[in-house]
Amino acid sequence: MASIFFFILAILLSSRTSGATSRGGGLFEASAVEKHEQWMSRFHRVYSHDAEKASRFEIFKKNLKFVESFNMKTNKTYKLDVNKFSDLTDEEFQARYMGLVVPEGTSSLDSHKTVSFRHENVSEIGESMDWRQEGAVTPVKNQNPCGCCWAFSAVAAVEGIMKIAKGNLVSLSEQQLLDCSTENYGCNGGLMDKAFNYIINNQGITTEDSYPYQESQQTCDSTHSAAATISDYKTVTQNDEEALLKAVSQQPVSVAIDGSGAAFKQYDGGIFDGEDCGTNLSHGVTIVGYGMSEEGIKYWLLKNSWGEQWGENGYMRIKRDVDSPEGACGLAKLAFYPVA
Repeated sequence: MASIFFFILAILLSSRTSGATSRGGGLFEASAVEKHEQWMSRFHRVYSHDAEKASRFEIFKKNLKFVESFNMKTNKTYKLDVNKFSDLTDEEFQARYMGLVVPEGTSSLDSHKTVSFRHENVSEIGESMDWRQEGAVTPVKNQNPCGCCWAFSAVAAVEGIMKIAKGNLVSLSEQQLLDCSTENYGCNGGLMDKAFNYIINNQGITTEDSYPYQESQQTCDSTHSAAATISDYKTVTQNDEEALLKAVSQQPVSVAIDGSGAAFKQYDGGIFDGEDCGTNLSHGVTIVGYGMSEEGIKYWLLKNSWGEQWGENGYMRIKRDVDSPEGACGLAKLAFYPVA
């Protein structure tokens, strides 16, 4: 009799647990449906038919679950949130919103530029620097679904050095690079050093107002007058965050980074620790500062090109002085800066 009693008790407990799990899953499903509707309204997302909405909801639900599970962790220095990318798979996101094309090895990079480093003798480095406060950073821009992060990264660095050297902050044309920098591949990717090469060889780059961004590669228009020029560019000593710090203390710097992780995609604020990413460089951004949090965590300040609704109003703070020489997400592997 006792064995029968315990058998029945086990079945009852199993049934109760299964029901609770089912109810929990049902609650998440209902919550996800509501949050998807709110998200569609917030980001003005309209689907062409019910089948597309259903498939995109499944992707959204997966991303939402990742965000909510991550934010339950108490030992993290940053938070995630659903954003305009949350109904895209990681593969779709990378194809549309990144676009860095890095040559295999460093042999294809200009050798004299890889060994020269203009700021190597800098001795005075403050505890923090924010080039936005110095008026050397234009408002956050948005590349939208065109893989030309390389152009936005390069332009932000040129805008910065022009302000520092000449005194005027002028928003410059990514579209000119997209159309005319033939060493790069338009929306199919590129690299910042080739964009700098174009500006040098073309004897300048024009303003964004005169050559506005179109979100796709167009025919090169060479009739615009130059609003900014550079004489050269340099490559920061690779895998050396101290060298990178010296450079950023003097001007904004274009860097390559691994932005492919799910947490990077849905970063909402705080100091990103880089544990979600590797060092497979996929995205171009601009480091416009550095500092230390109240908790004593050192960070870099990145300007991205995904609009102000991503991250901290379009920016990311990412951990500095990590154990790996490549830096968090590989940001110290490949960094360039223009010379006025």
